[in-house]
Amino acid sequence: NLPIHKLMKEAVIEAVGSEKFNGYGPSRGSLCARQAVAKHYTTPEAPLTEDDVIITCGCAGALEFCFTVLGNPGQNILVPRPSHPQEYCITVARGLNTRYYNLLPERQWEADIDHMEQLIDKDTVAIVVVNPSNPCGSVYSKQHLLDILAVAEKYFLPIVADEIYTDLVFKGQLSYLIATLSKNVPVLSCGGLAKKYLVPGWRVGWILIHDRNGRLKKEVVPSFIKVSRKSLGISSFVQAALPQILEKVPQSYYENTMSLVEANANIVYAELSVVAGLTPVMPSGALYMMVGVELDKFPHISTAIDFMEKLMLEESVYILPGECFQYAGYIRVVLLLPNDMVKEACIRIRHFCGRHYMQ
Repeated sequence: NLPIHKLMKEAVIEAVGSEKFNGYGPSRGSLCARQAVAKHYTTPEAPLTEDDVIITCGCAGALEFCFTVLGNPGQNILVPRPSHPQEYCITVARGLNTRYYNLLPERQWEADIDHMEQLIDKDTVAIVVVNPSNPCGSVYSKQHLLDILAVAEKYFLPIVADEIYTDLVFKGQLSYLIATLSKNVPVLSCGGLAKKYLVPGWRVGWILIHDRNGRLKKEVVPSFIKVSRKSLGISSFVQAALPQILEKVPQSYYENTMSLVEANANIVYAELSVVAGLTPVMPSGALYMMVGVELDKFPHISTAIDFMEKLMLEESVYILPGECFQYAGYIRVVLLLPNDMVKEACIRIRHFCGRHYMQ
């Protein structure tokens, strides 16, 4: 629903027109792409070089690489609930067990640290942290991330950080890359162009390898190189455009996107807070809002999936049910739409609930 920045189109057109990127490239990503990503994300607390970057087919590809390399069939990975179904699909495909630690809606979807720790055993290989969150729109504080790192350090576990929504936060919020807070815990940060730059179809992602104390150097890093050879790399000309995209697209581009998203969040929260049977949880970033549904007050609706189907049929409004995110009794609303469409959708949801709600 939103246009991409013109500099991004120009960078891709220039790369295609140069006729320099028509052949196969390195499976781990081109040197110019890896250098650009490392330069963009390096910090004094978490320095990076091109050797610490693997270019992947989107953030989903980055997560797949991480799960493939870190775990063997029968072992388990800790994943937040609710979370995007991609994590579950990848772990199952790799023969891994998914153990869900709870996020707490009453605490703005912070992780239940005690529950997380209870799930860890000798077969646990990593903790997945999604921040900012899809589907919750939560943004973790510095202290909360330190609390998660303390658990990981106690049990000698690496963090797989899904940070595709980094910087996509509301005004006044701070988004911390978890690697910048880690002194001893290795962090594999997964990101990409999809969300921040609004081009999910370009399929450009990356892994940033923050190898604290050389714990990943012997086996994990070489394994990433081997796994990357399963494919012949992602689009060569999009990789060639990365240096210009990461360096030249102005901060105002993301700020304008998030201004729209925050305005929509305020609209949805205000409109749905007064709808009997619904309880929206105000987000702090990302592109979504979770809304609780009192299903027992809707006698003709059995599940959030049923809610979605009837809402689509009766009002032509599409949401996702919480079952998609392993979280029944909630729906997810996308906030990346023009304001007038969001207002109209809220009106239709109110009418729908008014017809079906019974005290």
